[in-house]
Amino acid sequence: MTPPAIETTDLCIGYRLSGGHQKIISQSLDLQLRTSEVTCLLGLNGAGKSTLLRTLCGFQPPLGGSIRLMDKPVTDYSQTGLSLTIGVVLTEKTNAGGITVYDLVSLGRHPYTGFFGQLRKQDRQIIEESLEAAGISPKAHNRIAELSDGERQKAMIAKALAQQCPVIILDEPTAFLDVTGRIETMALLRKLASEQQKAILLSTHDLDLAIQTADCLWLQQQDRPMTCGTPEDLILNGAFELFFQKKNIVFDPSTGKLNTESPTLPVGVEGDFLTSYWVGNALIRNGYRPSPIQKEYTNINCLSPHQLIITHPDGTTREACSVQSLLRLFRTNQQVSQV
Repeated sequence: MTPPAIETTDLCIGYRLSGGHQKIISQSLDLQLRTSEVTCLLGLNGAGKSTLLRTLCGFQPPLGGSIRLMDKPVTDYSQTGLSLTIGVVLTEKTNAGGITVYDLVSLGRHPYTGFFGQLRKQDRQIIEESLEAAGISPKAHNRIAELSDGERQKAMIAKALAQQCPVIILDEPTAFLDVTGRIETMALLRKLASEQQKAILLSTHDLDLAIQTADCLWLQQQDRPMTCGTPEDLILNGAFELFFQKKNIVFDPSTGKLNTESPTLPVGVEGDFLTSYWVGNALIRNGYRPSPIQKEYTNINCLSPHQLIITHPDGTTREACSVQSLLRLFRTNQQVSQV
């Protein structure tokens, strides 16, 4: 098996304070970041996500343990060597509004050309390929200040690609983006990991997208061991319930979503898959628990989005023509409960 792009052993992260004291954020971290995979780092504010990323990038020394980068101790790398191995995209919006996208992406070639180095034909070809791969080629000659937040993020990713690094680390790359921008960015990162065999690590607060797109999740909490695994394994083994354990906040493993309270009243749902899914979503929001059909439950047969047949435990039936009308019937009918 190919060695991990990044591997940590008993890693301890935090800060060195005056007087020889230390502030430990997380410790005993045994992590693996693999090539051709997207790994999402999830954690509440203050959990130490940015500290971990800075430590893995070499921006901040660890307090203990070891980090191997491309099967070599990270301490063996020079600053230039790190620049050739890890591409970093930070949360902060770039202030380089006056330069063009092409000029920004060309900065990714500086580890190869030097700060005052001239771009060769090969460098320009790599820049153009990076612009194309990041989907920002049409804006190559626009100034950064003219771009949307999503386009600006693509330009920063293109700059990291121009470095030709096997590892890309991003600190909350979707933080300033709208819904479509977040989806596009995550889809782009998946494509780059797969097609260019990059090992990609990003921190995010976007639980839904992380579950949908990540190959691996790292769940980071203060004063608890890091939990790692595929999204599906973490959902099935109950890791998310522990991770999001908080008063009035529950994780629903059947939907992969967070709810404000645990739905308690079971309602049987069956029928058209897409309609059943969204009917279930509406039921959860209103305090019900979608379940397999049972005689003792109120059951819903989702024939289509406009034909929802409700059967109560006493055998009476009603029909709703939309999810909205279904919910209105539930709110006014006292039979929607387990007998």
